[in-house]
Amino acid sequence: MVEFKENRARNDIYGMPVLGFLFKNQTFMMVLKIVVLALFIYGVYMGFADPGSENIFTQHLFWGLFWSLFIVVTLTTFGRIFCGICPHGFLGKYITKFGLKKEMPNFLKNRFIGIFILFFGWWAIYYTVPGFWKVPLATAWLFTGITLVAFVMYYLYKDMSYCKYICPIGTLTKAYGKVSFATLGTYKEDCASCETLDCAVACPYNLKPYAFDNKNSMDDCTLCMDCSDACDSVAFRITKPSAPLFEKFKYNKAEVWAFILITAAISLTMSFHHGLNRSAIADTFIWSTTAEYAKQYIDFGSLDAVGMFAFIYATLFAIGIVYIGMFVASKVLKAPFEKTFYTLGYAFAPLFLIGGLAHLIHSFFTHNYADIANGFIYGFGLEAGPVENLASRKDAWLGIFKVIPYIAALWGYVILAKKMNSFKATKMKKVIAFVFASSLITLYLSTNVYRAYVFNTYGMAKRSHHGSHGNHSTAKPAKSETPVMKCEAGKCGASMNKQ
Repeated sequence: MVEFKENRARNDIYGMPVLGFLFKNQTFMMVLKIVVLALFIYGVYMGFADPGSENIFTQHLFWGLFWSLFIVVTLTTFGRIFCGICPHGFLGKYITKFGLKKEMPNFLKNRFIGIFILFFGWWAIYYTVPGFWKVPLATAWLFTGITLVAFVMYYLYKDMSYCKYICPIGTLTKAYGKVSFATLGTYKEDCASCETLDCAVACPYNLKPYAFDNKNSMDDCTLCMDCSDACDSVAFRITKPSAPLFEKFKYNKAEVWAFILITAAISLTMSFHHGLNRSAIADTFIWSTTAEYAKQYIDFGSLDAVGMFAFIYATLFAIGIVYIGMFVASKVLKAPFEKTFYTLGYAFAPLFLIGGLAHLIHSFFTHNYADIANGFIYGFGLEAGPVENLASRKDAWLGIFKVIPYIAALWGYVILAKKMNSFKATKMKKVIAFVFASSLITLYLSTNVYRAYVFNTYGMAKRSHHGSHGNHSTAKPAKSETPVMKCEAGKCGASMNKQ
């Protein structure tokens, strides 16, 4: 154990005046965790107490501030910061401490469980029943249910196993955390003579921080920073973006599938349904024509058939093109399919996370900032006027963010080129394998290029197919968006008045 570390490396965040305080000071970290916990509890309470659409606090707290703003921004920068302050993990450490500490059954030790819960339980419903989970009451029930399951598992099983296997965003954040430009490790010169292994003893996940550097992997580390409080030799370093992805490490199948499925569910489906379906030729796309055909035989009622088929086609396209591409690549490289698939599949990591920043930043200026601010005004009954959007969708300067998806694709290509060094083959064979293995990146890039072409050529639809986050409606597109305050029972909230 090292009580005080002198001469920290220049890239060690713990040695930086402001960032070091924010990430290492346990008092600050505890206050931050308590604040997030309080907001979480209050948001759920408000969902039950005020279940109507007027309650914009619950919706924008969970689906605006926490996801996707905070999670995506931190994952692209410092990594799994949200997991470190997550209310479930925060309380889970204490529940596990006094729990039964049993070994989780093998059938539950499957990282695909969390991924499938997220993929089908959230995204499939999101496109099929638009806005369902965003209703305050549904949001409250959703997080109440997840919390109860989490607490039971924390009590029963050791090593925070719920976070590793069952949590809907556990594997997601573990996988995408590799894209960030920060990593946790230790100073080898101190670890060489250490006999107490305090960093490992302090870890509630039963991890070994002293081994992170040699493995080029932080395992299931959630950046709770308990290890750095136990030993001052722990370092939190700024590295090159996506540095772990450029080096050799043991692949994880669930992580690669997280990249594929999330790219399909978010990047591709949103490009199909929330993007191309706002164009003047929306009715000509396969997901729209399939939906119209299916309606002849099936009564979808209030379900969004177009959104559902856009989700299905995006998933089939993504999985199909990856399998075909990796199969051909494995034959060209004369390497096992599994090794090819799961080694080169890490090149898909930047697609959603980096590419998604374009939509996230654009939305922050056009409505998310105002939504979140007005949500807090409503939730806490503040005497404040409505907060207006920072920009309008018509502002030309917002176009600068359109370049981000292309950066994400380029980033993926670079990672893939580096990963090709894991295979012994001629340069020509690697080039051919590269073309096929990059199929998902190319599909992602082509979708963005084609979407830009469609809007430049055919323009926007006279009647929006975008609807309410995916409804295939005939609502007229908004000419202007102005937050309008609604006051009930002494509380004021903001809603979008589209004229």
